[in-house]
Amino acid sequence: VLHRGAPEARHGLLVVVGGPQYRVGSHRQFVLMARALAQAGIPVMRFDYRGMGDSPGGARSFEQVGDDIAAAVDAFVERGGVTQVTLWGLCDGASASAFHAPRDKRIVGLVLLNPWVRTEVGEARAYLRNYYLERLLSPALWKDLVTGRLNVFASLRSFIQMIGTARGDASPGPSEQAGATAQDLPERLYRSLAAFTGRVLIVISGRDLTGQEFVDTARGADWERLLNSPQYTRRTVADADHTFSTRRWRDEVTALTRVAMTEAVEDP
Repeated sequence: VLHRGAPEARHGLLVVVGGPQYRVGSHRQFVLMARALAQAGIPVMRFDYRGMGDSPGGARSFEQVGDDIAAAVDAFVERGGVTQVTLWGLCDGASASAFHAPRDKRIVGLVLLNPWVRTEVGEARAYLRNYYLERLLSPALWKDLVTGRLNVFASLRSFIQMIGTARGDASPGPSEQAGATAQDLPERLYRSLAAFTGRVLIVISGRDLTGQEFVDTARGADWERLLNSPQYTRRTVADADHTFSTRRWRDEVTALTRVAMTEAVEDP
């Protein structure tokens, strides 16, 4: 679906969906954002991968949609009259966008929301840093403890197991051995971003495990050097959930996206 912006606009936004989702987006997020940006003069295109929405074919993972993104960019250039494209992706749509961007010189920018870097160790660390700490500070937890509604031994066992996973103590199971590529996902995302020379905006939800796992992953020295370079901008939408489900959060993301589009064009 093409949302035409100003007639003279040559820089467009291509929305790359994430997860088992199609071009409308959760709570019509993609539609509403696209309309708002088009009214501001920015062309926007939404599309379905093969096997999703109105597109025929078998379903595929976010690591298998490079050809779909390439075809969408071609269609956007041909039918939308744009010459430069910024990819906008949420969750694994963000990771898919980052994987593809270095391959196409027409792509001059990335807007990545809560990028997907999930590993068992990373997920466990994100739980410990965020969920468990918040629970310990919650009055409801201590009330449940005093009244006996909390199964202390089960909770303690779960906590200890989570610590072991976060330390990498758990032996790799069949699913981990079969899906070794999942364990190097953060490294592959890093390499893709390091190879991309355009502008990158990273937006993190304040209350989202996926976003916080990315934040934890990005604490490493290599990540810090990359994300502190001039081409990167990082923003946090406080208290937002994974899909920025309220109007206020959606409007904030739309405003950040609009600024990112302008900066990508201004860069030489």
